[in-house]
Amino acid sequence: MLSADEARAKLLEHARPLIETEAVAADAALNRVLAEPLIAEVTVPPLDNSAMDGYALRAADWAEDKWLHVAQRIPAGQLGHPLTLGTAARIFTGAPVPEGADTVVMQEDCEARDDHVRIGKQPKLGANIRRAGEDIADGQTVLHAGERLNAAKLGVAASVGATELTVRRKLKVALFFTGDEIVLPGHPLKAGQIYNSNRATLLALLQGLGCEVRDLGIVADNFDATVTALEQATRHADVVITSGGVSVGEEDHVKAAVEKLGRIEMWKVAMKPGKPLVYGQIGDADFLGLPGNPVSAFVVFCLFVRPFLLARMGATNTDALSFTVPAGFDWNKPGQRREFLRAKIEDGRAVLYPNQSSGVLTSAAWADGLVDIEAGHAVHEGDSVRFWPLAELLK
Repeated sequence: MLSADEARAKLLEHARPLIETEAVAADAALNRVLAEPLIAEVTVPPLDNSAMDGYALRAADWAEDKWLHVAQRIPAGQLGHPLTLGTAARIFTGAPVPEGADTVVMQEDCEARDDHVRIGKQPKLGANIRRAGEDIADGQTVLHAGERLNAAKLGVAASVGATELTVRRKLKVALFFTGDEIVLPGHPLKAGQIYNSNRATLLALLQGLGCEVRDLGIVADNFDATVTALEQATRHADVVITSGGVSVGEEDHVKAAVEKLGRIEMWKVAMKPGKPLVYGQIGDADFLGLPGNPVSAFVVFCLFVRPFLLARMGATNTDALSFTVPAGFDWNKPGQRREFLRAKIEDGRAVLYPNQSSGVLTSAAWADGLVDIEAGHAVHEGDSVRFWPLAELLK
């Protein structure tokens, strides 16, 4: 078996970034991967402007108990005229600072009377002024190729006036599920059957990444049906993902079907949950076979499938951030595989869901992260443990 780190590295080695690009409206570019750098053609902000509602003045004109004549009023979006000696300008947040003014004093520190103002304490030179270009300079590269566009980056694009962005085309993913025991919600359950929770989970995860998903449904547990489903899936998909049928049971046909049509590059990972993880290739399509247990499928997707798909989408950063926290539990049963335990942070410590079975999906819904325990390690309350926030693994 490969270690978890070896498996992730091997997958990323095989991730071929998409080449094809398309231009999309910036408003429709959330979660897309930028294909060309975005270079500013404006300066942001274009002029020195006020960071506060208050009064613009020369700091040198201040004196204790001195009243300054308020000679002008400058709302945001309007230009004032040059400040004459010994005067101040009433100014509002975002308004351009008039020529001659070098300081803005917030209105809470001022006393206004008719058309005069008195500053209660000596102002700090340059205070409360946002300088022209302090955010973005004309000609600056504000977004780089390979960046995945989130809300803040789309805001940056809007701040330089971009209405259209060149992005990689959407990654096409085909998805199907194996198992004669699973049925879709909305259908009555027969004896021995369960509802297919993995479909809802994986569809949501793929849609959250911005993939174009083709759902091929549930495939019967037999070799020929699996081969047919794979042939259909690989005709139009960049990546084929399955859930179930990748272990060593007599009714597990996915691995053998992939080997008939293509080749297997990777099979088992020394981790829990999620040991069976198949990676292979069928023609030009990548294949990823996930376990059927719902927690295993969820964890394997977060740790391995997500970074692989991001790399295929052309994203240059596929990493998730983690940190250490004190353990709020004892783990006295170290295993031979690296374990990822469903946990949440309470009072600054990681606490575990009481049932860590790979079939208990409520543990993933309850958790806000995964505690990472190396193979063979015991943990005692208060020990430092590695914590992977789901907010990082799902973004």
